[in-house]
Parts: sequence; C-alpha cells; structure tokens
Amino acid sequence: MLGCAPIEYLTRWRMAIAKDALMRGDKTLDRIAEEIGYESASAFSTAFRKRFGCPPGKFARAAA
Repeated sequence: MLGCAPIEYLTRWRMAIAKDALMRGDKTLDRIAEEIGYESASAFSTAFRKRFGCPPGKFARAAA
C-alpha cells in the first residue's frame, strides 16, 4: 500500500488475517493473537475493536 506508514500496513495485514480466521471459526482468540504477532488476546481484542468497532468475539459470532 503506497502512501501508508509501515505500522499501518502491518496493522491492516494483521487484521485481514484475523478477520479470515474469525470467519472460519477454527481458532481461539489466543491462537489468532499469537499467530498475527500480538502479545496477548487482550491486546489483539483492543486493536480489533479500535479498527472495526466491535470486539472480535462478536464479529466471529456474527460471521457464523
């Protein structure tokens, strides 16, 4: 993504992977957070909520 700060690019990439994993529903939040580089499920949840306006658990339930 041109014109995008490296941290923004990384965050977008992480969240795209997280959304896919949440829609599949085959991994826990802890596992998803670990796989995309967050130190904890809490840190991942905070970043996800900030980006999409809802917690990842709610997103996963809506996608199911």
